[in-house]
Amino acid sequence: MSRDTTEPYRHYVDGEWIEGDGEETFTSQNPANGETLGTFHRGTESDVRRAVDAASDAESEWAGLSAIDRAEYLWEIYHELRDRHEELGRVVTKECGKEISEGKADVTEAWHMVEWAAGNARHPHGDVVPSEIPEKDAYMRRQPRGVVGCITPWNFPVAIPFWHMAIALVEGNTVVWKPAEQTPWCGQIIAEMFDDTGIPDGVFNLVQGFGDAGNAIVEDDRVDTVLFTGSAEVGHQIADKLGGQAGREVSLEMGGKNGIVITEEADLDVAVHSAVMSSFKTTGQRCVSSERLIVHEDVYDEFKRRFVDVAESVAVGDPLEEDTFMGPLIEEAHVEKVRRYNQLARDEGVNVLVDREELGDAEVPAGHEEGHWVGPFVYEADAHENLRCTHEEVFGPHVALLEYSGDIEEAVEIHNDVDYGLAGAVVSEDYRQINYYRDNAEVGLAYGNLPCIGAEVQLPFGGVKRSGKGAPSARESIEAVTERTAWTLNNSKDIEMAQGLSAEILTEDDD
Repeated sequence: MSRDTTEPYRHYVDGEWIEGDGEETFTSQNPANGETLGTFHRGTESDVRRAVDAASDAESEWAGLSAIDRAEYLWEIYHELRDRHEELGRVVTKECGKEISEGKADVTEAWHMVEWAAGNARHPHGDVVPSEIPEKDAYMRRQPRGVVGCITPWNFPVAIPFWHMAIALVEGNTVVWKPAEQTPWCGQIIAEMFDDTGIPDGVFNLVQGFGDAGNAIVEDDRVDTVLFTGSAEVGHQIADKLGGQAGREVSLEMGGKNGIVITEEADLDVAVHSAVMSSFKTTGQRCVSSERLIVHEDVYDEFKRRFVDVAESVAVGDPLEEDTFMGPLIEEAHVEKVRRYNQLARDEGVNVLVDREELGDAEVPAGHEEGHWVGPFVYEADAHENLRCTHEEVFGPHVALLEYSGDIEEAVEIHNDVDYGLAGAVVSEDYRQINYYRDNAEVGLAYGNLPCIGAEVQLPFGGVKRSGKGAPSARESIEAVTERTAWTLNNSKDIEMAQGLSAEILTEDDD
């Protein structure tokens, strides 16, 4: 892409870089130091309509290619993601603030997803099923749904877009994508990658902007499927809009109030390590981050002591430095939200164990005073009390210790006593306890003796209850972006029906 570097970045629609119809621009800022990373044109409803026009026009020709030919465009991006791993990892860290190993892992996950989706083009597809009638063949065949709208979050600004788009494109759909307004630079780079592949005009389209642009995607009846990863509030609005519309599909992955059950049979080395990773990695800004640690009374005191020791000393700092564990929060509005929930916990009478909400001057890296800094906040509360702080998602390093005294059944009951059901973990050396959790925990993603974070791209990523509908990744995403047709083919000259249904045609002349 050649552009005047003093001008704002543009949208990518129908194979062209366009300024769009709007006059407003917005900036991307480094959450660690306030540095402006780029200026971008803000998309409008008319810009989205233009992108959907292009995607609709390109749909038939793109679907007419073989899946293998479609995948070839993705393979070019796969190689570019690998070649630019270090560079793009730093871009992710600069724009969304997570520490550098996570920034690079975001890019790695993206190429893993592209590899999975593009490689799947050469795998066997469809299901051959038996028929009651020997002369009949029965099978299922998939066709692309058409135009797929992708709305993605800021905390995984490279990986999650490819969860959505790689699969949708290889399956024969065209795409209109709105990245999060906090991470448009990552979106810009991905769009440049698609442009470099020479993908046919209109197959991939990018509109930068805010919620009104995302809503325009949802409101356009020509968008056959909406794939969304983000907040529960927005996801439920999308579900309310599309849930009852015939012919339109939606797959939503939203937030959670995730818990880790640590039983009396837990290895506490594993438990503490898993809890710290789950609660503080990405500064608690993962949809699978754990904000509730449900700990048996027999190990509670020791676990609390060890967890608190780490929370008091976990390294908060410049996310580009290798010795940083926690970077900043994404933006000032989110700092204010986390502080409100910390205060809510105090007001609800919890026992605060660690309060690093206001970091000392020595903890904020030099030159990063304009960053959005907050440290761990840890407290203990009554596991059976209906507190807002222990039941509402905070999306930050805000962690409750909840002690229980009974068996695994009580622990899982506490675990399930929230409106969400995205992710959870159990730490125990007793396989019966693990299996009870497996069979009764209300989650879409579960971990045993591991942190309550992490995603391998070949597994579905979605939740239950208020945490989502469907899983916009891996095989489950294929379900959302394709239509399945059940075929029955007769190989005989005679017609014979299943279930004993008569195929004889009778007329009034028959006696």
